[in-house]
Amino acid sequence: MARYTGSVCKLCRREKQKLFLKGSKCLTDKCPLEKKNYPPGQHGTSRKSKVSEYGIQLREKQKIKRIYGVLETQFRNLFEKASRQKGITGTNMLQLLERRLDNVVYRLGFAPSRKAARQLVSHRHILINGHIVDIPSYVLTAGDVIKVKDKSKQLDIIHNSLKRVKDNLYPWLTVDKATLSGTFVNIPEREDIQLNVNEQFVVELYSK
Repeated sequence: MARYTGSVCKLCRREKQKLFLKGSKCLTDKCPLEKKNYPPGQHGTSRKSKVSEYGIQLREKQKIKRIYGVLETQFRNLFEKASRQKGITGTNMLQLLERRLDNVVYRLGFAPSRKAARQLVSHRHILINGHIVDIPSYVLTAGDVIKVKDKSKQLDIIHNSLKRVKDNLYPWLTVDKATLSGTFVNIPEREDIQLNVNEQFVVELYSK
């Protein structure tokens, strides 16, 4: 399976904002974006060419893909699914991304990053409604209960991650740190998804 193996910090620098791809490191002074707030590469500090409308739309698509860790084919298929649903296509797309199991495991605080959450899911540490699910792209529905498998409850990565989670910041999720479980209460509204992105640019890009 194809996957990005380069420096994820360079992805943040390319988008000129923190995408929180390295977990706790993104919250410290060690984050490369704090010292190198310009695109990576030989011409990163000097390139000032005017960005076209297409370039703006493309950058926004790349930003969303990188935040959620989704490859191009997956992202395009997800967009097509969103466009077939009722409602606003861009909002539907973000809601489908938020409903991915790896994203929810990360949002619950069981992993420091979405990449780490995908690993927990793939390694069969996560249960959905009492059954093991090892597909990171699994789409949750309202009422689904997410729980860490009993044999995996001693994993340091989970406990260290939970220590950094003070409160449940997402109204569509509930979490019980004592039992290492959470519930996907409902599909979030657009205003609840606090991301610095403009999904309409993606809709315009794929509509050409």
